[in-house]
Amino acid sequence: MKLETLDSPAKTFHESLKERIDDYVHHIYKVTKSFPKEEIYGITSQLRRSALSVMLNYVEGYARHRNRVNKNFLEISYGSFKESYYLLEFSFKEGYLDKMDYEKLIILGDRIGAMIWGIISKIK
Repeated sequence: MKLETLDSPAKTFHESLKERIDDYVHHIYKVTKSFPKEEIYGITSQLRRSALSVMLNYVEGYARHRNRVNKNFLEISYGSFKESYYLLEFSFKEGYLDKMDYEKLIILGDRIGAMIWGIISKIK
């Protein structure tokens, strides 16, 4: 948990997005601990990797200072997000996720997807 003081500036868009993605990844890791053991090398692994890839590509792209390179990493991040989003839907339909966790992740995911897509659409 981060402690903020009265003197700390408001979060930037980048910090806010990074925090949301971090919450998304950690929640996915948490919920996949209860997935069936026979899925450890299947959907559990794939969902975790795709969710983590959202953050890793976002961070790597943000660290680049050329728009075309940053945009490429953002597009990869967005693609990984869409992959994880589908895997959440699949997991819910298979009964691996309860409704509360599913809805929380979908709502958070919708916001993350919109934020990443918003950045992509603004880069020329």
